[in-house]
Amino acid sequence: MLRTVTATRYVTPLREGGSLPAVVEADDEGLYVMKFRGAGQGRKALIAEIVAGELARHLQLPVPEIVLIELDADMARTEPDPEIQHLIRASAGLNLALDYLPGSVNYDPLVDRPDAQLASRIVWFDALVTNVDRTARNTNMLLWHRRLTLIDHGAALYFHHDWANAAHAAASRFVPVKDHVLLPLASEIAQVDAQMAELVTPELVASIVGLVPDSWLTDEPGFSDAGEHRRAYADYLNRRVASPRAFLEEAIHARSLQL
Repeated sequence: MLRTVTATRYVTPLREGGSLPAVVEADDEGLYVMKFRGAGQGRKALIAEIVAGELARHLQLPVPEIVLIELDADMARTEPDPEIQHLIRASAGLNLALDYLPGSVNYDPLVDRPDAQLASRIVWFDALVTNVDRTARNTNMLLWHRRLTLIDHGAALYFHHDWANAAHAAASRFVPVKDHVLLPLASEIAQVDAQMAELVTPELVASIVGLVPDSWLTDEPGFSDAGEHRRAYADYLNRRVASPRAFLEEAIHARSLQL
């Protein structure tokens, strides 16, 4: 289960992405990076954050704690920026947040070099969830207490913007893996494949998609209710991880072209 907290104070915006995330304080006295349901990327980005982020955690990859966070529209009254006021009001209710990591720094591919196994596991995972946001330009990785930490998975699972082609997307090779910042270091991707795939069981997939709030899954065209929508996510992931995995072949091929 994901914990649910309540936002009590808007601290500062983080204007590094299109969704205008913000650092907020919650009723447990913790600080979180909040992702707003009313931002341009909408609830699909929050669904991707939960599904990809929790899958990464169960694959023993380092990610911050993910929580659900309640937001009161009245918080907008104390914010002078009209854009932020609108965002808060449009996001009243349940949103998503990641544990804020004070003192963390952005991953620098010219300085930091994770070992081949960790790099291979991250590349494999990102290819599985079709995460296009792990490039040299935008690594979406932090170093916190000298530990590499994965953040921002809202752009993953982009197939859900076109459900009519979900079956085709599940078998896709994921050509954007060629731009993955860790691909040059992922020399053991073929070796980690079986171990990683074995962990992604139907039971695990069902438990993870079960974490997505029903309110984010209703009113989706093509689905009768939240349950059907949820099962479609599970079906996609189960198909994608099934052997043979075209995304693994593509990652190995893309890396061979860099050698």
